[in-house]
Amino acid sequence: QVQLVESGGGLVQAGGSVRLSCAASGRELIINKMGWYRQAPGKQRELVASITRGAVANYVDSVKGRFTISRDNTKNTVDLQMNNLRPEDTAVYYCNAEIYESRGFRAYWGQGTQVTVPS
Repeated sequence: QVQLVESGGGLVQAGGSVRLSCAASGRELIINKMGWYRQAPGKQRELVASITRGAVANYVDSVKGRFTISRDNTKNTVDLQMNNLRPEDTAVYYCNAEIYESRGFRAYWGQGTQVTVPS
């Protein structure tokens, strides 16, 4: 059974940093794109950053220059280093991974981890 388990997050002062980590577990995983999404209260879930298996990264404009996504294909992990945090970064952050199954790639989600940046 495939699982994505996240760690990190918490309460961080504006201007501070935090690192989110996500590990995918399961047998003989074939993982395509991995990424981080976030959902703030009353807002839709949005893509924050994604990274291909070949380490090509993509970011939403609001986090460019502040966040860095990375992955370790040998460990099936994806991290999000978040620097210079702002109150508007407050949200629940979700790990996402496209994992191959018999009928093709399927999207899996982590349980979410809260990041709070007080104003």
